[in-house]
Amino acid sequence: MKTEEKLNMTMLCDFYELTMGNGYFKNGYKDRITYFDVFFRSVPDKGGFAIVAGLEQLIDYIENLHFTKEDIEYLRGRKLFDEGFLTYLENFRFTGDIYAIPEGTPVFPREPLVTVRAPAIEAQLIETFTLLTINHQSLIATKANRIVRAARGRTVLEFGSRRAQGADAAIVGARAAYIGGCHGTACTISDEMYGVPAGGTMAHAWVQMFNSEYEAFKTYCEIYPTNATLLVDTYNTLKSGVPNAIRAFNEVLKPLGITKCGIRLDSGDMTYLSRQARKMLDDAGWTDCKISVSNSLDEYLIQDLLIQGAEIDMFGVGERMITARSEPVFGSVYKLAAVEDEEGNIIPKIKVSENVGKITVPHFKKLYRFYGRDTGKAIADYMTAYDEQVDDTGDMELFDPEATWKTKTVYNFTARELQVPIFLGGKCVYERPSLEQIREYCRQQVDTLWDEVKRFDYPHKYYVDLSRKLWQIQQDLLRAKR
Repeated sequence: MKTEEKLNMTMLCDFYELTMGNGYFKNGYKDRITYFDVFFRSVPDKGGFAIVAGLEQLIDYIENLHFTKEDIEYLRGRKLFDEGFLTYLENFRFTGDIYAIPEGTPVFPREPLVTVRAPAIEAQLIETFTLLTINHQSLIATKANRIVRAARGRTVLEFGSRRAQGADAAIVGARAAYIGGCHGTACTISDEMYGVPAGGTMAHAWVQMFNSEYEAFKTYCEIYPTNATLLVDTYNTLKSGVPNAIRAFNEVLKPLGITKCGIRLDSGDMTYLSRQARKMLDDAGWTDCKISVSNSLDEYLIQDLLIQGAEIDMFGVGERMITARSEPVFGSVYKLAAVEDEEGNIIPKIKVSENVGKITVPHFKKLYRFYGRDTGKAIADYMTAYDEQVDDTGDMELFDPEATWKTKTVYNFTARELQVPIFLGGKCVYERPSLEQIREYCRQQVDTLWDEVKRFDYPHKYYVDLSRKLWQIQQDLLRAKR
């Protein structure tokens, strides 16, 4: 089951992609091979790295590209499009190549997350959905990873469905959060569709429904003795909530020999309340009882709570994760990098801007990551032209493409190409990993980054360097465009 089944996502495109496609068709560019890169310019929240996600949904979209009769009639009714172009769309399918960095990989600005090699119309028409899925899920996976790292090994659950910007954002947002490191979600359909572990216990309404707080707790323990996590802040956390929870545990769980249970705090001073609750539970013999908290959490609040000595085992994070509230836009763009001439030669293309940060890296490219053989840590990323090979058997001098006098020699390293083929000739050649495999891969790859790169505030800059050949191509094109 996929979220796209209810709608034909082929028409989820910016209208200019259709007008440009029609123009390409009428001017003989229909079959011209183009190269487009998806990349971003800055890491959200001024972080040191991002996590790429959304590839699985892109694959589903590409495999199901087609225009329905209703789509064609709608376009015909706009009286803008050539009949030959509409006939072309009736039989439309994707025939090109797509290369991408696997989901869960830490990535950095300017790197090609996805590269599309395809006839001009095909490459243009897939722009919007490609950006939509990569931007959204990369944003949520990146935010989730920050929050998970702030929790220092404690369980983090995604609780944000009711605050997400629409149904799809909730569903695939939970998927992205799981990739980023969350242990599960409150979103049931994300479990059904993608296997993101869903769970939950009670809301305040459950407590309010009964004549007394104790009755609500006791009844819940009787129904779910192996999943008894009680919400203790409906009335008064320390005066009634925790004492009534202990009483229910004693009367229902203890006779059954069950020692694993939990309480949840959803308001108040989490540090003070969790410490007091911990003492009360321990004094009552419920040392295995876990304390979870929720209520507008993010990485900074979690970090502060733990620094202050809060006794918390689990964090439920909602709106500030599922919306990436602190910076809710990832900002990837889709830019032309090269075209092929009639003889099949690759001609690099560049976008020039008064804003230096918007100048693109031209050409069909390869992206490598260098790892220290002794440490296993990532040293730097290295972009080359497509026909260059990296020799990692010796030393290599890198230079800063913006401050070229800055050089660094890397040695005792191994090089890994980051992009892998996804589609070749319109056929998916990528063996999709399971969601569990993606999540574990993400964890492993984040571990290859130095702690300095993972700082929340003022992280160390991780360098993405260009080969001299690629840098020279960029400079030659810049001079030609003056």
